Amino acid sequence: MLEELEEKKQKLIKLAEEAELRRNDLNAEASRWAAKRDELNKLTRELVDKAQEHKAAREEFNRIVAENKPNRDKLNEESNKYYAEIDRIRKKHNIGSIRSFEELRKELDRLEFKQQVEVLKPDKERQLVERIASLQKEFERRKREIAENEKLKELLDKAQALREEAHIYHEKVTNAAKTAQEHHDMMLQTFREIDRIRKEADEAHRNFVKAQEQADIEHKTFIKYRREIRDFDKLITGLKKKMREDYSFKERVDSKKKAKEVYGQFKRGEKLSTEDLLLLQRSWMS
Repeated sequence: MLEELEEKKQKLIKLAEEAELRRNDLNAEASRWAAKRDELNKLTRELVDKAQEHKAAREEFNRIVAENKPNRDKLNEESNKYYAEIDRIRKKHNIGSIRSFEELRKELDRLEFKQQVEVLKPDKERQLVERIASLQKEFERRKREIAENEKLKELLDKAQALREEAHIYHEKVTNAAKTAQEHHDMMLQTFREIDRIRKEADEAHRNFVKAQEQADIEHKTFIKYRREIRDFDKLITGLKKKMREDYSFKERVDSKKKAKEVYGQFKRGEKLSTEDLLLLQRSWMS
């Protein structure tokens, strides 16, 4: 029976060690998931701040648009009034379109800039030079026509000055609007990244909870085995004690029986050995 108890105890010790090992592994896994979750949550907070910065920048550039757009529109409106008066005078004096003159000037500026910055093949370069020369000739002719009419020239100067001033505001509006859109796009991109990371963080948290719950189960199993081991220790200790006591009792009974036999020999006058005499002595003293 003692051997069976010892065998069962050893099996429980092994099971407890296995449960303890699984518990420790699961706790380590839970810690890894928790660390990943916390890292992702920290990154989420940083990205939220970044998205808010893009939002604030977008609002600021939208404010610049709203601030400069009325000035641009007002200047263009005033310029259009001058162009309307120019059209009236142009028709009265049978002069070519002022607006086409303006378009001609813009086209010349564009082609001259192209000639300066682009590297062209010889035939393309020649065609461009010829086109610029032709437009330049037409531009000078139109310019002389306008210069011949003082009133027309005065109105055109005023219209062009207003347009140039309006263009400054227009550049502010377009640049600010473009930058606002860039910040808007970056804000949306950041929020999409936040959603992705939050999903990843939620998954990490679910894995953490799962590992933690399994670790708790293994811990309870470990505790259960340890209690059973303590119970077996008590049983084994008690059994060993009883066995020792039973052996001692049997030894005393045998000793008294042997002493009784020796005493009989003594009464009959038989010769006793030293060992027999010592046995009788212990028997009388007990």
